[in-house]
Amino acid sequence: MKTQPLEMVTQVDDAATENEELLQWGFTQDEIISLLWLRQWYQNGGSDRIEVVRHLEFIKLLICNGKISL
Repeated sequence: MKTQPLEMVTQVDDAATENEELLQWGFTQDEIISLLWLRQWYQNGGSDRIEVVRHLEFIKLLICNGKISL
């Protein structure tokens, strides 16, 4: 019998969807693992993480707008 809360199941589905989306963008499985690990590390970090997150968001914006490619 599964006893996971609904929130955990939704997060797993979201993670799978996110993983598929990153694969479609051309990221390798190793790169996806690194990205997800970095996000987790920065989300659990201290107050100094905001500057790094801004840089990552800026890079994401450049990639999404086709200004840089991987």
